[in-house]
Amino acid sequence: MNKDEFQGGARYVGGKVEKTIGDTVSSRDWQVDGVVDQVAGGAQNLYGRAKSAVADAVDGAPELADKLGSDAREAADRAGQLARQGARTVQESVEDAPLLWALGAAAIGYGLAWLVHGQRD
Repeated sequence: MNKDEFQGGARYVGGKVEKTIGDTVSSRDWQVDGVVDQVAGGAQNLYGRAKSAVADAVDGAPELADKLGSDAREAADRAGQLARQGARTVQESVEDAPLLWALGAAAIGYGLAWLVHGQRD
């Protein structure tokens, strides 16, 4: 609880007491002052609660950033492992069937050349 929450709550309670006294002694001024203090106290209390909520969110932000950073590092490590595993698989496949891979590379090269240069008339 911050000072605005405390002061706002106290002012609200004071306004209630003031209005009750105004009702008891039939004093319009005390009644109006009591209602004004209630409204002002409620607004100050609400402001204090909003400040506390923002402070709590800011306090929690570093923990969230640390968790996100940790998760990102883990994802990057996993992606690196998968890339190395894929490269090993391709390398083993090329070693097992080099002629097939050479024909595939030639076909891809021919297709790229045809796309770049197009048909000549």
